[in-house]
Amino acid sequence: MADASEPSVAARDDLAGVVDLFGWLTRGELSEALSELAFKRRAEVDEAAIDAAIDLAVAEYALVPAPEDALSGGDEGGGTEAAADGSALAVGPAAFPTLPEGAEDLPHILDVPDRSVDREALADAVLGRLREEAVEAIGDGDADRLETLADVTYDVEAWAPVDVGPVRTRIVAELDGDD
Repeated sequence: MADASEPSVAARDDLAGVVDLFGWLTRGELSEALSELAFKRRAEVDEAAIDAAIDLAVAEYALVPAPEDALSGGDEGGGTEAAADGSALAVGPAAFPTLPEGAEDLPHILDVPDRSVDREALADAVLGRLREEAVEAIGDGDADRLETLADVTYDVEAWAPVDVGPVRTRIVAELDGDD
């Protein structure tokens, strides 16, 4: 059971819903959007909780860092700086985006231009990240992370036309102790 202080799956899906509303957002823009929602609800803004929720959403592939070639819109040249520093976030394969209450007003509140994401380029980046994280988790002997990544392989397959079979096979073999 998850620690009560950890963001919930619903919270991660709400984050994905806010990002989906714009196509993609920088980490700072997402944080600002969440602060605006808290303000509308007359709630305290807990920057540490927002950062933790975003970190968890990225770790669990509800949100994924988007490479420059997957981004359009935004500043001149798309999301070059945001992609370079890893702060450009798009909806990932493990998300079921939902809009939190009041989020429909965010496009009128935030000064964010029209944006879109090239799903094929994003899927390639996600597959590359998944491979790297699987190798790292195998090297570290991190069974918990491998379990999460195994689940993500199914999400990725349903989300994009990429072949994650070899990655999943290696993860499962490691979890089963088949070297």
